[in-house]
Amino acid sequence: MRIGVIAETKSPPDRRVPFAPEQLAELKNTYPDHDFVVQSSPVRCFTDKAYEDAGVEVRTGMSDCDVLFGVKEVETGQLIPGKTYFFFSHTGKEQPHNRAMLQEIAVRKITLVDYEYLTDHLHIRLVAFGRWAGIVGAYNGLRAYGERYRQYLLRPAHECRDFDEMKAELGKLTLQPIKILVTGGGRVAGGAMETLGCLDLKEVLPEAFLHESFEEAVVCRIDPWDYVRRKDREAVTLDHFFRHPGAYESIFKPYTKVTDLFIACHYWDPGSPVFMTTTDMREPDFHIRVIADVSCDINGPIPSTIRASTIANPFYGYDPWTESETPPFDLRSITVMAVDNLPGELPRDASEDFGKMLLEKVVPSLVEGDREGIIRRATMVREGELMADFEYLRNYLEGK
Repeated sequence: MRIGVIAETKSPPDRRVPFAPEQLAELKNTYPDHDFVVQSSPVRCFTDKAYEDAGVEVRTGMSDCDVLFGVKEVETGQLIPGKTYFFFSHTGKEQPHNRAMLQEIAVRKITLVDYEYLTDHLHIRLVAFGRWAGIVGAYNGLRAYGERYRQYLLRPAHECRDFDEMKAELGKLTLQPIKILVTGGGRVAGGAMETLGCLDLKEVLPEAFLHESFEEAVVCRIDPWDYVRRKDREAVTLDHFFRHPGAYESIFKPYTKVTDLFIACHYWDPGSPVFMTTTDMREPDFHIRVIADVSCDINGPIPSTIRASTIANPFYGYDPWTESETPPFDLRSITVMAVDNLPGELPRDASEDFGKMLLEKVVPSLVEGDREGIIRRATMVREGELMADFEYLRNYLEGK
């Protein structure tokens, strides 16, 4: 088998890679009967020379590879017929902007394995960038708060060489007594708490966060049972919440009255209740003025997330009275951070972490045999045909 790492083609360019140079060198040593090559790229966080120095061949064409690994969606014209691709396709929720790509994958008889659906037998995801989205998202939230109130300036994460340099930047920071709220309990929220942990903030429980005052900055992380309840008043369980989101109603509103910085790291289903409405945001005692929406569900549970922002321009303002965008630090509006590719700000760390997961949990199934069905479960399209688990995409694929 010849396995290649392709150059990213999506614009704006993403500097992340699925495997760092040392990881490909390790794969070459572990599987000497297989070839591992890299397509030349001027934008990667690891240079072509770094791969060559690790003993990995760098080339322009990839047409003789059997399997191709990328990160983001592949430009339609760059798809090579008959190959097997691994990347985040962002088609599983019928995203309109990627329909043409999936259609071309079918036409060109390509096999698509989507990282998002690589799971173990308990359906737990095996590879993800979520931790790094949380790490950078929380940092950007702190940046936004400091700039809005002219209290401090933090260097953008993408100007830091790595996570260690970003943490050193946080070391310069002393927060005033504010209340920071984090929603979610998975990898993303864990990453956000990792960043906030660099500030040695006091972590408080929901009841104290809602009803007590503090003379120092505090953080509270809440789970679904803290912000939704079942309409029938039965106990909240994650499994039931994920399976029956329409059976719930929001109890989040009290948090909007006391939170200064809201870092949204939750999973949200379109059938779930929203966190807040525009009407809520117009109430005189609505207190949140900075929202770092790491989850970034456009026109979803948080009305102020009206579009994704970019690494270059991460902040914008939202006026709940006009329901329109304003300058990012207009004090009459809410400051929003809604970058949708946050791990790209620390591409070296994020890539090494992601590659480690692939190396340990996925590549053996690819090379040694998919005995546990890991790759089978994540295969959306095989040789141009939708797999049974993704048959629900039929109308989407056919443009109906």
